Amino acid sequence: MDNKEINLLKKALERQKKARQQAERILENKSKELYDVTRHLKETNNKLENLLSEKTSELDGVFMNILDPYVLMDLQFNVINMNTSAKELLQKDHTKENVNLARFIHPDFQQYTLESMQSLLEVGTLKNYRAKIIISQEMEIWVQINASLIFNSQRKPIAAQGIIRDITGEMEVKELLGEQKKQLDIIVENSPLGILLAKDNKIIKANETFMQMLGYSHHELMHISLKDISAPEEQSDSCMLLDQMNEGILEEFTAIKKFFKKDGSFILTKTRMNAVTNHQGEINYQVGIIEDISKERKAEMELKSSESRLSTLISNLHSGVLLENEDRKIALTNKMFCNLFNIPANPEDLKGADCSESAEQSKVYFKNPDTFVKRIEEILEQREIVLSDELELIDGRILERDYIPIYNDGIYKGHLWAYHDVTIGKNYKKNLEAQREKYSSIIANMNLGLVEVDNNDVIQMVNQSFCQMSGFREHELVGKVARDILQVSNKELIPSKNKRRLSGASDSYEIEVQSKDGRNRHWLISGAPRYNESGTVIGSIGIHLDITDQKNLEFQKEKLLKELEISNTGLQEYAHIVSHDLKSPLRSISSLATWLYEDYKDILDEGGKQNLQMMQEKVASMDKLIHGILEYSTANSSELDSSTVNLNEVVSEIRETIYIPEHVTISVPEKLPVIQADRTKMYQLFQNIIGNAVVHIEKKVGVVEVTASEYDDFWEFSIKDNGVGIPEKFHKKIFKIFQSIGNNERSTGIGLSIVKKIVDRYEGDVWVESEVGKGTDFHFTIKRSLVSQSDENCTGNKKA
Repeated sequence: MDNKEINLLKKALERQKKARQQAERILENKSKELYDVTRHLKETNNKLENLLSEKTSELDGVFMNILDPYVLMDLQFNVINMNTSAKELLQKDHTKENVNLARFIHPDFQQYTLESMQSLLEVGTLKNYRAKIIISQEMEIWVQINASLIFNSQRKPIAAQGIIRDITGEMEVKELLGEQKKQLDIIVENSPLGILLAKDNKIIKANETFMQMLGYSHHELMHISLKDISAPEEQSDSCMLLDQMNEGILEEFTAIKKFFKKDGSFILTKTRMNAVTNHQGEINYQVGIIEDISKERKAEMELKSSESRLSTLISNLHSGVLLENEDRKIALTNKMFCNLFNIPANPEDLKGADCSESAEQSKVYFKNPDTFVKRIEEILEQREIVLSDELELIDGRILERDYIPIYNDGIYKGHLWAYHDVTIGKNYKKNLEAQREKYSSIIANMNLGLVEVDNNDVIQMVNQSFCQMSGFREHELVGKVARDILQVSNKELIPSKNKRRLSGASDSYEIEVQSKDGRNRHWLISGAPRYNESGTVIGSIGIHLDITDQKNLEFQKEKLLKELEISNTGLQEYAHIVSHDLKSPLRSISSLATWLYEDYKDILDEGGKQNLQMMQEKVASMDKLIHGILEYSTANSSELDSSTVNLNEVVSEIRETIYIPEHVTISVPEKLPVIQADRTKMYQLFQNIIGNAVVHIEKKVGVVEVTASEYDDFWEFSIKDNGVGIPEKFHKKIFKIFQSIGNNERSTGIGLSIVKKIVDRYEGDVWVESEVGKGTDFHFTIKRSLVSQSDENCTGNKKA
């Protein structure tokens, strides 16, 4: 082997050595990386196991703290665990004695319980188990249980858990309803009124009285339609009411109906129909109550016939009426007669009064008193009909008097005086021109549009303002049908309003109308009926106000409100996103700082460790600041929940949650109220004020005192401390965001601004009374109409 080959082999050997060394270094680095990854996975696994244990404990706490009774038992009915509600319901405590639920089962429900338990084992769940249980010798209750099985890791059932609900009251109501149904059946069968139950006009059931009314048997009625044996007295009205009931508009109506008997005759009845609907509003049945009023109707018709003659006479005269018998005693008079002659008495009180001297007594009211008396004597002596005898009164009124003698079989029985006040009629022509001249100028130039229409909606008169509002000229409107020439968006509105005018109704309403130039306008109309001299409705009058500008402002306001709502929603979403995005790097920084400390705590000096600790504290402060900003952004926008809030429990929870220095105690001298409010908001409210108080107390013995006072319209709460106090110039500033006093790193400057927002939502006030060096007293009020007091006792001071 020559030197050249030897040199080549040496070089090759050298390269192999270098390659092996490089491979060993790579293997060493990879081994270290694998070791670090393995250690990290173990730490992560330990954290996950701890987290799972914490969540399991939390879940157990949720079940144990629910309001309904909760029981956990083995498959032999032995209680393993139960919450406070279950202990109170069963009057047993499993921690003090062995409790077996089988002992509570009522003997009547043992077989049912065994079957239900078997079903639970087969299906895994048990729903709506209802049974009676024995609590003690004197006490039995009904319960409803919903339960489920608990399995081990091999999916074998090892226990059962369930929620118990006391339904004793519900079952008692059910039994009471059953008893009441029996009583109702007895009442129905023995009622003097006919009662029937129908569906789709088919009779389903009827009582004995109804069958006796018509002469049909129960079997025969079951094959007869309700329409076949009945007919309304007023066809249109009754059919309309029945159609409205079938459409779900009416739930009940009363009508006069004829019912045809089996023998072909009929009876007249007062029928009341009621619809029985299901929970969806659909009609299941119709109940009819039938009263035979045939005899009453006959007597009523005869009485009405007699009364109508006299009442028609009086009502058609539209005047003061005085009916005297043959002895000149008052038999009848009306209110108009008393009003005409200023008689301070009711017409009924005047019956039987002697009128023989009335002429002498009342002649002082007339311009020619002697003529008045003499004329009455002439009329009474002649006993002949006298019409339109004119009388002038000293107060300026003019009356027309009618005299009608009354004979029965040729025998004089008395007479009727009728007095008509024709003052207006006499003065009508004279005043008409003056009134027209007085008001025509006002009507023509008033800023409100005026329109008069007749009963056919034909325009009779318009003023200049209405012409300007509509864009039409007067000659284009007068004589035209208003609904044809005025383009109203709601075509049915004007005809319906005109119908109301015919009944004498007045009202105001808004319409959208298109003017002549095609622009949409909004009008506010005040309409009233127009009457003629006799009081008959001859049309209507409407005063129109153009409110287009106001409506446009309303539309703009609604649009702005919607935009503001969208904006607020966006801001809330943005706040949540920013909160998440800011907290994510903070968590990373915190993790890195923790890793640095754990990896290099043996290398770092005290300054380095202190810097890492300070970094963690700053990260925690930043996290608290972000959380505070998020709470601030949602404090005035999130929906208020309403639940029972025991403020004593809220304060107790705050004691356990927030940081409280050892030298500080929180005192509640008197019991705080239990109210209906948003629990989260109440917790935030008290936590922020109490938390602010405990960190600003530098005295050796610190005290924070929480009290409540009750007023007629609001609650007032006070949280007082003996801390460092707040200078007066900061008393309002501290309730603004990011405003804090001193250099306390625990303060973010947000807590009291959240307090202000929550108090504002409950329409209250918040203020502070403080003296530097002596302490601070925070006060806030909550409106009582927004938080109702619970039934539990409250010892807060009641003040006027």
